Amino acid sequence: MGKIVVTGGAGFIGSALVRHLVLEQGAEVLVIDKMTYAANRANIAPAEATGRCRLIVEDICNQKAMTEIIAREAPQQILHLAAESHVDRSISGPRDFVETNVIGTYSMLEAARAYWSGSAAGEVKDAFRFLHVSTDEVYGSLGPEGLFHETTPYDPSSPYSASKAASDHLAKAWFRTYGLPVVVSNCSNNYGPYHFPEKLIPLVILNALEGKELPVYGDGSNIRDWLYVEDHAKALSLIATKGRLGETYNVGGRNERTNLHVVERICDVLDRLVPAGRPRRELIKFVTDRPGHDHRYAIDATKLEDELGWRAEENFESGLAKTVRWYLDNADWWTPLRKSVYSGERLGLAEPQKA
Repeated sequence: MGKIVVTGGAGFIGSALVRHLVLEQGAEVLVIDKMTYAANRANIAPAEATGRCRLIVEDICNQKAMTEIIAREAPQQILHLAAESHVDRSISGPRDFVETNVIGTYSMLEAARAYWSGSAAGEVKDAFRFLHVSTDEVYGSLGPEGLFHETTPYDPSSPYSASKAASDHLAKAWFRTYGLPVVVSNCSNNYGPYHFPEKLIPLVILNALEGKELPVYGDGSNIRDWLYVEDHAKALSLIATKGRLGETYNVGGRNERTNLHVVERICDVLDRLVPAGRPRRELIKFVTDRPGHDHRYAIDATKLEDELGWRAEENFESGLAKTVRWYLDNADWWTPLRKSVYSGERLGLAEPQKA
């Protein structure tokens, strides 16, 4: 296996992929990450300790730097995960999402094209792959029935999903127009270790441990398909290596749960592992829904399963138990984040909160 570049590799999904590639597959990985608030070098420390993982701190929007890095490093694969990804933050600050997700993807595609069409040759050129990693949120909201397929029309609802939809279209266009060997993946909601605590599952775990309110948007009936992040990492490596060029592969866990059910299960697991003075379900508080909140996402991963033989190894119950246990065992990872980066406050209000 040749060198692999992972953009956004110090973030949540990116670092899970880096750890999988380095620790389980023995790959040589170069991480390119701007190291914004949600990135953490501790996420890739186990991979760096092997000597087969390096980090370059740089903004993917810097096209000149990306072109120079890709030409110098001559990777066999570029796995592009760098993105702004929190819907709530995109509501209150959409510009960063347009810049990173759209302009940043353009920058990476052009850097890859310059290398692939110029420097790479022969077997190196034939083996090169660019995997663009995206989200099921580009498809919009489902009704009570049905699943997202790779051919589902795009219908994004938030600035986040709109910016990711735009980046998906760019990736496909670079394949069709320039022949760049691109593959696209769209995943359902991820969860697992090293998840920055602004997202639902880690936020609820930590709030519940600290006896704080557990905010649930609306009536909690919104449904998501939950995918354990390590299962996703294995899928991404497989798609990058064996996926058909120009194709999209949906990655889902086949674990649909309402948000309220997720919060209640976290409470129950914590009550069993770390009993408190009262049931943690009593901490649940229903709050005003987020603007444009999609009601249901659900992925059909049949194409990935049938063509490439991937299967999710964790169901929701087993994955959640592992996730809760990880946060209990790794307070040294999340405590500094709660104290200095994000303490659990509500994000993504369309209008500024009043004092």
